[in-house]
Amino acid sequence: MHKTYNRTFLATLLLLATCATLPAQAQETSNSMSTELELGAIFTSGNTKDENIKFKGTVAWLRGRWEYGFSLDGFRSSKDDELAAQRLYTVGSATYNMTPNTFILTRAAHEDDRFSGYDSQSDITVSFGQNLLPNSENMDWNYTIGAGMRTSRSPAEDFQEPILRLGTEFEWQVSDNALFMQKLSIEAGDESRISRSETSIQSDIMANLSMKFTVKVKHQSEVPIDRKKADTEASVTLLLRL
Repeated sequence: MHKTYNRTFLATLLLLATCATLPAQAQETSNSMSTELELGAIFTSGNTKDENIKFKGTVAWLRGRWEYGFSLDGFRSSKDDELAAQRLYTVGSATYNMTPNTFILTRAAHEDDRFSGYDSQSDITVSFGQNLLPNSENMDWNYTIGAGMRTSRSPAEDFQEPILRLGTEFEWQVSDNALFMQKLSIEAGDESRISRSETSIQSDIMANLSMKFTVKVKHQSEVPIDRKKADTEASVTLLLRL
């Protein structure tokens, strides 16, 4: 399992490095980078029920027409010195902005969840996206539609399947110090369909420090025996912007 994780992680880095070498026609001077770190408590239900440490790190880099992203999201829970839950979800992406309102998104993801019944699940997709509220001052809404491949590994068998991916993200700047975010995605294949929902409210405490409340739901249509199809997380974290 660790060898598989390393291969997928290296493939993600290779994808981003390859995209970084492509020309960014015009807008070459608009470069910027941002980093966010989250840490807090988590409450889970479904295949895992416990509370412990929640962590997330996100890096976004804008280079001309290209935008690169990398995130590491996970938690670890233990009880009586025994591991009760452990999950790590890694996503790398490269976005090419064709126009101010349309873009191409290349995305690679890897999930390692010891309590899901799978050793790991990885996918890579290429999608077309469009901004739906280009003239709004306090709202941002986009969608993506694309296709790719998913690899699932379990003690019983390993299999690959082509997938169709649909996603949407909505952000609403409710006030000067409050932000609402909603993310939805569906990755549908012949063997299994994975749906994810992430709803969060972020409130600023200081200039670079916020409190964030997040609810995540993951549903998989086909799971190993004795595993539940839906997992939920509700977490409260402190978010630091660097």
